Amino acid sequence: MTAKQQLKYGRLIPVMLCFFAMGFVDLVGIASNYVKADLGLTDSQANIFPSLVFFWFLIFSVPTGVLMNRIGRKRTVLLSLVVTAISLLLPLFGDGYALMLCSFSLLGIGNALMQTSLNPLLSNIISGERLASSLTFGQFVKAIASFLAPYIAMWGATQAMPTFGLGWRVLFPVYMVIAIIAILWLSSTPIEEEKPDKASGFAACLRLLGKPFILLCFLGIICHVGIDVGTNTTAPKLLIERVGITLEEAGFATSLYFIFRTAGCLLGSFILNHLSGRKFLAISVACMLVAMIGLLSTESLPIIYICISLIGFGNSNVFSIIFAQALTFVPEKKNEVSGLMIMGLFGGTIFPLLMGVASDAVGQVGAVAVMTVGVLYLIFYTLKLKN
Repeated sequence: MTAKQQLKYGRLIPVMLCFFAMGFVDLVGIASNYVKADLGLTDSQANIFPSLVFFWFLIFSVPTGVLMNRIGRKRTVLLSLVVTAISLLLPLFGDGYALMLCSFSLLGIGNALMQTSLNPLLSNIISGERLASSLTFGQFVKAIASFLAPYIAMWGATQAMPTFGLGWRVLFPVYMVIAIIAILWLSSTPIEEEKPDKASGFAACLRLLGKPFILLCFLGIICHVGIDVGTNTTAPKLLIERVGITLEEAGFATSLYFIFRTAGCLLGSFILNHLSGRKFLAISVACMLVAMIGLLSTESLPIIYICISLIGFGNSNVFSIIFAQALTFVPEKKNEVSGLMIMGLFGGTIFPLLMGVASDAVGQVGAVAVMTVGVLYLIFYTLKLKN
């Protein structure tokens, strides 16, 4: 390995640790269930916690793009890690509703800052054709943190002595320590950033949506996240409705989705080094289309599982490919473009609302139909890409 390669990987490792920290936001799912049980909350009260995450993406993503132009990408990532560490500190003082609401709000804000700034920071280390594969590998690292959260919480809940009386909340100090390590490591890592021509404002960022291709990418991100959140929400309900199994048994569908999504991220990081983004996106979207057709028509448990697996694999690399395409389309405005793309994560709120209305009207087939519209849009988007 040459000295230049050693320098690149030396800078890449702390950035990947930040991707791991990005996955901390997914602890809100398991944590909200424990808070609901501890405080005797209703579903509506408990569901406020995960909803907060997507709300802060809508509010903070574009302003973060403006902030990066003023203080730089690395400093913005460091700020996001500090906010994340503070959010993880609060639950050590108790698990009251207001305290947890504040903690999860800060966690959502920190994650909105991080997702907006970390991806373009990676482009200062990895560029060109390898950017999409590196972004995908970052998503794989992020998924590891998402996977570990339920198991750490479960260990804390069942092993009272080693957790200093925190129970399931031991999850927070464990991740807080990792966040602090990421802060120290990244702050000591030199990363050269290209300087923006000028500090742009909020309106200037939104004006980028006037570029047809950037608008296509933005809508693509909305559909990707909508399918992601929609599958997690609908898969268990679909199994209960079609096969008649219990909620506990149906919960495996969500785990199955994440297994194939994580595997897809890992495979994609290698495949994208040898295959163009357009071709791999076409394969990915084709997997999801086959899956949606299957879910619209079958009542077979094995086939439903296969379809959920295809969605997990197919949707695993969509974000990275679209994000890389958007960054390279307007390379002089990476910060602003990043803010717009991350704002598209608000699709995680839009799709479930539409799917809820559709499923109330005609059953879970209605929810699948809404996700199918998202897949059809991604087919349209793929056709617009150049080889």
